[in-house]
Amino acid sequence: MKLTTQAYCKMVLHGAKYPHCAVNGLLVAEKQPPPPRKDQQPHGQPPPHTLFVDCIPLFHGTLALAPMLEVALTLIDSWCKENSYVIAGYYQANERVKDASPNQVAEKVASRIAEDFSDPALIMVDNTKFTMECREPAIHVYEHHENKWRCKDPHFDYCEDWSEAQRIATSLLDSKSYEILVDFDNHLDDIRNDWTNPEINKAVLHLC
Repeated sequence: MKLTTQAYCKMVLHGAKYPHCAVNGLLVAEKQPPPPRKDQQPHGQPPPHTLFVDCIPLFHGTLALAPMLEVALTLIDSWCKENSYVIAGYYQANERVKDASPNQVAEKVASRIAEDFSDPALIMVDNTKFTMECREPAIHVYEHHENKWRCKDPHFDYCEDWSEAQRIATSLLDSKSYEILVDFDNHLDDIRNDWTNPEINKAVLHLC
């Protein structure tokens, strides 16, 4: 799996806006045609990796409110279908600085995504690596294997272009762009708040 700069930066901004809270969100990928059967797979060619093209910030603070999560998933799923996307992953940053392990909420939501997507990812933000300079990727990636979530190689570069993601994330944090980030909590407070975050998407595109 790989993360686009936009997906990575929005995860970082969500955590930066609420440094005192746990935060979570969804990752979306472009909808792909069904994979070829094994007998049609080109010999020796690995299957294409999942590219997470965007991130939808969900909640801050209380992450386990089932009714709000149901509303969010329904709306985001409709938006994905309109844009040929699919919900393909979940991210979470825990409240405590030294806690980067998935809890019951993270595993439950991610496992639900795994029911509809064959190559899902569960991403945990490592708060100890969360700095204004973004010197190294602040994430741990878990894959779904035999109904369990297992941490993948922490030294693998999960960003599509890490040097660009680092530069743009640093620039966005420096300009305090996190102040305009909208998560689903903000949207439920006022439905005029757009959880697709077009202004941040434009800012990322401008900096690319």
